[in-house]
Amino acid sequence: MSDVYAGKPWLQNYDEHVPPTLQYEEKTFAEKFLEMVERYPDKACIIYMGHTITYRQMDRLSNQLAAYLIAQGLKPDDVVGMHMPNIPAHYIGVVAVQKAGGVSTGLSPLLTAHEMEHQLTDSGTKIVMTTDILFEKIAEVADKSAFSTVVVSAISDFMPTALRVLGKLAKKIPSAETGPLAGKKVVRFLEAIRDMPDEPVLVKRSMDDLIFLMYTGGTTGPSKGAMLTQRSYMDNRLQTLAWLDLKTDEVAVSAFPLFHIAGLALGGFSMTNGATQVCVPDPRDTHRLVSFIKKHKPTIVVNVPTVFYQLMKQESFKKLDFSGIKFCLSAAAPFPPESIGELESVVGENRFIELYGMTETSPVTCCNPRYGKKKPGSIGMPLSDTEFKLVDPETGQLAAQGEPGEIAVRGPQLMKGYYDKPEETANAVRDGWMYTGDVAYMDEDGYFYIVDRVKDMVNVSGFKVFTRELDDVIAKHPDVDLVASIGVPDPDRPGSERVAAFIILKPGVEKGEAEKEELLQYLRDNVAPYKVPKVIEFVDQLPQSGVGKILKRELRDMVKEKLR
Repeated sequence: MSDVYAGKPWLQNYDEHVPPTLQYEEKTFAEKFLEMVERYPDKACIIYMGHTITYRQMDRLSNQLAAYLIAQGLKPDDVVGMHMPNIPAHYIGVVAVQKAGGVSTGLSPLLTAHEMEHQLTDSGTKIVMTTDILFEKIAEVADKSAFSTVVVSAISDFMPTALRVLGKLAKKIPSAETGPLAGKKVVRFLEAIRDMPDEPVLVKRSMDDLIFLMYTGGTTGPSKGAMLTQRSYMDNRLQTLAWLDLKTDEVAVSAFPLFHIAGLALGGFSMTNGATQVCVPDPRDTHRLVSFIKKHKPTIVVNVPTVFYQLMKQESFKKLDFSGIKFCLSAAAPFPPESIGELESVVGENRFIELYGMTETSPVTCCNPRYGKKKPGSIGMPLSDTEFKLVDPETGQLAAQGEPGEIAVRGPQLMKGYYDKPEETANAVRDGWMYTGDVAYMDEDGYFYIVDRVKDMVNVSGFKVFTRELDDVIAKHPDVDLVASIGVPDPDRPGSERVAAFIILKPGVEKGEAEKEELLQYLRDNVAPYKVPKVIEFVDQLPQSGVGKILKRELRDMVKEKLR
C-alpha cells in the first residue's frame, strides 16, 4: 500500500505565515524568561484577583524562591512537586524551579492518596509546593514519601490588601490550618522567600536536560512520568507560537490548571513570550471566569470543552464584548462539531480553534489553522516539523486515506521517554514514532479526525464501534446535554462486547423508558444496528478529570463493579 502520509498533504493547507520547518533557538526556559524580563520589565506577567505581578517582580520573586530551594538542598535534576491551583505561587514556582536547575512535576489535587504516594515515590520528589487548603492531601502520604520540605501557600497570598482583608472577614477566601509533619520541614511560602536575596539565580542547563516530569493518566496501570526536555518543550513552544501567530501583547484567560500539561504549556509559553495571563484559581467557577473575561478583555480564551459548555449556559457570557478576542481554543478532549456554531455565534465567526496533543509530546502536535479553513470535528493538521501516520492497530499496516488507524507522531516535541520504564518507552516509541493510542482518519486535505482511543473501541461480534463517533451522534439529539459511551462484556457472546451509553439529559427532560425508547429509535435511524447501545443509563454527572475531561475508564470500572 502506498504511503499517503509521506507526501504530507497537509502542507498545502498551511496558513501563509506558517513555514513547513522552523529555526529553533538553543535557549532554555529560564534563559528565554530572562530575555522577556529584559524586554518587558514593567509589563504584566500574571494578574491575580486584581493584583498585577510584572515581569520584573516575577523575576525577583522567582530568584528568592530559587535561592530558598537551593538552600534546602535542591540539586540539578531534583524534582519539585507542584500541588497548587493557578495562584501566583504556582507561576513563581515554575520559573524558580527552572532557575534552580530542578525539574517540576504537576500533582493534581484529585489524586487519591495511593496515586499521590506513587507519583511522589516514583519521581523521587524532594520538595513539595502546596496550599493550606490542600495540605491534608500531602499530610496523608508524608510518612510514606521521602520529600524533605513542604512549602505552603495560601489563596490569599498576593491578593490586593482590601480584597484579602474583606474576604477573610466574610470567610469567602478558602483557607485551612496546617501543622507539623514528622521528619519534614513545613514553611509558609511568604515566610520562605521573605529573607532570601533577590539576586539573579541561574543554574546552567543544557537543551537535553529535563524540564518537566509530567505523569500520564495511568489508564493502563500506574501513571508514568513523561520526561520532557528543555528542547522538546521549548521547540514545541516555538511550533505553537508560530502556528497560532501569537504575539507578545496577548492576554490569555484559561481554566486549564498548571499541574496539567495543557495549562503548563499555556503558562510557560506565555511567560517566555512576554504575554500576560490571568490566573483562574478555580476552573469550575464559571461565573468568576465570566467576570475575568469582562474585566481583563483577553485576546485568547483557552478551555476544555466542558468549561465552554458551562459558559454557553450563562447569559452573562453571551452578553460579553468579544470584539477584542482573536480566538477561543479548545483542547484535552473532543469538542462536538454541532456545538461549534453555537459558540461562534457568541465569540465570533472563525474564532474557534481545536487542537490535539498529549503529555508525551510537550504537548501540541496538531491544530486547525489560525486563519485558514477550520473543519468542524477535525483536530486540524500536524504542526511544522511534525509528521503523522495512521497505522491499523491490528495488522500494523498503514491505513488508507479516509480509513481509521492509530496515530503515530514524529517531531522535535517528542518526550525523552517514560521515567525509569524502558519497556513502556520501547512499546510507545518505535523507530522514532510515538504511538499515541488515539484512532483517527485523514481526509484528502490532510486534516485529521479523532474517532476513538484504541482502548475505547468496542468490538461487537467483530464489528468495530468507535465511541467518539457514536457520542457525536447521540449528542445531536435535542434532549441530550452530555454523553459518554463505552464497551461492556456481552454475557451472551464471550469475547464480544455490547455498547453502553451514559447520558446526562438537558434540564426539564424526564428520565424514563419513554425517553430511552425515543433515543433508541433516533439511533436506529442514524447508525448501523450493531452500533445501537444495548444499555442506556441516565446519570446526573459523568466522572471528569481535573480539567473536565470525561474519564471513560471510570465508567468501565463502575460497570465492572456492577457485574461482580
